[in-house]
Amino acid sequence: MTNSAELDTLLAQWRTDLGSWVIPQEILDQAEVPPWIHPVELFTIETEIADSFSHTTARSALSEGDSVVDIGCGGGVASMALIPPAGTVIGVDNDQAMLDQYALAATRYGAHHRELLGTWPAVADEVPEADVVVCHHVAFNVPEIGPFLQQLDWHARNRVVIEMPMFHPMSRLSPMWKHFWNLDRPTAPSAHDLVAIARELGFDAQLEVWVDSVSWGSRNVKSDDQRLALARRRLCLNEDRSDELAAYLAEHPEAQVELATIWWDVSR
Repeated sequence: MTNSAELDTLLAQWRTDLGSWVIPQEILDQAEVPPWIHPVELFTIETEIADSFSHTTARSALSEGDSVVDIGCGGGVASMALIPPAGTVIGVDNDQAMLDQYALAATRYGAHHRELLGTWPAVADEVPEADVVVCHHVAFNVPEIGPFLQQLDWHARNRVVIEMPMFHPMSRLSPMWKHFWNLDRPTAPSAHDLVAIARELGFDAQLEVWVDSVSWGSRNVKSDDQRLALARRRLCLNEDRSDELAAYLAEHPEAQVELATIWWDVSR
């Protein structure tokens, strides 16, 4: 039986912790471009998709021809990796350019596909059930995580698979925020917090932690120039600080990232 008081406490803490990551307005006002822009080219599928614990966990709950719903799908790595056995993939994203790339990838992979524009769970009523629901690298963008997780579960017939960094994806920039802006960044929430919420919602959520070498949140970031441009945008640094940032990046090689796969089987 879910303890509603405990759940309310966990949800409120998640909301508060995410709110603490807001960038101070005086720094945002100096930025040449918004720091949260996600360039579409960093999410397109350019090479063979490397297998991962998240992919194998989702794939093992699928039979030949089954369907997958991909929430916050971007270019489609989370669901294209499941073809086959998946025969139908449904992408949901709030960026039409991402959905366009998703459709191109699904056609290339030979799957039936459908794309829906909108934010989860606001568009949940428009999305059909699927055998497996996947959601990669979205949870840390969701302050109201309770309804988000509940709708993932309601739309899955077999399994829900979530992939996320163990800690906020901007945590890797925390030393740089201190260096360039003398700004201390938060340390919470974490994937453990999401697991606790999922279990309090009544899901038998499991957690596997693994190390990935993905660069700056995208496998398509391969050059020093790309890393510099992305870091400069995320840190709200203008062009005149590019040399300083480049020197910092050269002296501080990017570390591997701990990722979390969180999954549960649907029981209803």
